[in-house]
Amino acid sequence: MPDSIYALILAGGSGERFWPLSRRARPKQLLRLVSDKTLLEQTLARLEGLIARERILILTNTEQESAVRKLLGNFPKENIVAEPAKRDTAAAIALGTGWVAVRDHAAIMVVLPADHVITNRAVFQETLALAADVAQETNELVTIGIKPSWACPGFGYIEQGKPANLPKRPNNDAIHRVVRFREKPNPDLAESFLRRGNFRWNAGMFVWSVPTVLREFNRYAPELADFISQLRAAGNFETALRERFSKLPRISFDYAIMEKADRVLVVEAGFDWDDIGSWRAVANYFEKDKRGNAANRTITAVDSSNNIVFEENGTTIALLGVHDLIVVRTPDALLVCHRHEAERIKDLIGKLPPELQ
Repeated sequence: MPDSIYALILAGGSGERFWPLSRRARPKQLLRLVSDKTLLEQTLARLEGLIARERILILTNTEQESAVRKLLGNFPKENIVAEPAKRDTAAAIALGTGWVAVRDHAAIMVVLPADHVITNRAVFQETLALAADVAQETNELVTIGIKPSWACPGFGYIEQGKPANLPKRPNNDAIHRVVRFREKPNPDLAESFLRRGNFRWNAGMFVWSVPTVLREFNRYAPELADFISQLRAAGNFETALRERFSKLPRISFDYAIMEKADRVLVVEAGFDWDDIGSWRAVANYFEKDKRGNAANRTITAVDSSNNIVFEENGTTIALLGVHDLIVVRTPDALLVCHRHEAERIKDLIGKLPPELQ
């Protein structure tokens, strides 16, 4: 395990898929969807004992900054940074790279989304430690690949090549060369990826050394590399963030760097992983009755089946003669939709009053 390892937690997001529980100021990672802790709190807890809090940067945005600071009252205040504008993951990771480089220009850096569910903390830490060792040994970009459990068309994929056969780990079959990154496929292509067996889900988890990622920024995204240089200039971090960030290109890190880089390794995750991208996914964590009704609290259901219910404040929910619905109630809003329309909830947002968005 490298001596100096930092983590960047990406905690922005728009909070659209879980309306009405989520809002622009309260996106998925600030929700208590599957336990009494928010997804952001769970992400931090998974790093305990591996990376000290002083070496963790939480990157959020101005809409959500106050909620994040309130939630994490004991977290170092200077380690929560708000992006002045939404500029996608390439700019966010450039900002995080600059923050880490100011503190240790040779550090190993882990990038993690804040909104995933991972229950096996020990194996998660083992996988990250292996990826950090590999990043230090090879000076290559490393990504974590998730073995697909089904042909999901909603994720990007990583096409694995041959085992890496690294000098210090010649027979480790968890480390492979990346052939290429594949965008979200149509259902038929996703099925073919699953059949071929050498494809992994791209979960947006990365590990590298600061010099390695700087090399790739310089090669493929010079504007972002210049921004990092300005962040690193003595006493210039806040000024560069305020004056330059909003002018950066709006592009994902996968597009800007990962898909172009010619030296990328993938370490297969040994841990469980769930993106919980919709109410249908969250329902897997709720109690179910004999008719398949899933709810976060006790409900009354008669002649009703396969419904999903989330009630925030303890109001009794009763279902009679309804099937395949999603019912979500908060103090100021109620959602009722067909469960097969869950992906379209975000289409509602722009039609709602501003105070409910």
